[in-house]
Amino acid sequence: MDKLSKEQILASSRGWVASILNFLPGVGAGYLYQRRWLQYFFTVGAVTAWFSIGIILRGDQEPSQSEQLIGIAGLFLISIITVVEANLAFKKAVKIITTKKEETKTSIKKGWFK
Repeated sequence: MDKLSKEQILASSRGWVASILNFLPGVGAGYLYQRRWLQYFFTVGAVTAWFSIGIILRGDQEPSQSEQLIGIAGLFLISIITVVEANLAFKKAVKIITTKKEETKTSIKKGWFK
């Protein structure tokens, strides 16, 4: 059995499922679905850094409503970026796979004498 390439694994997933999983939890769960571990850890690191910066800047004080909205907007921005990136990576992988299939079809000669 052949070992699947990264493009084959990514193209076999569904782009819309990865996009929804990246958007709703907001921590890159779609990357786990696509088996893209490095992007997942970057997303988790970005979310952790966003929370940590907010905690460090506020200290022991309770955040105001505008500061809470800024925190939520940052998480929303991270999730939107991951949605777009996951969808673009899926489309790129599908394009690579289809061009490889077309190349193999044209390289195979049919006929009596090969």
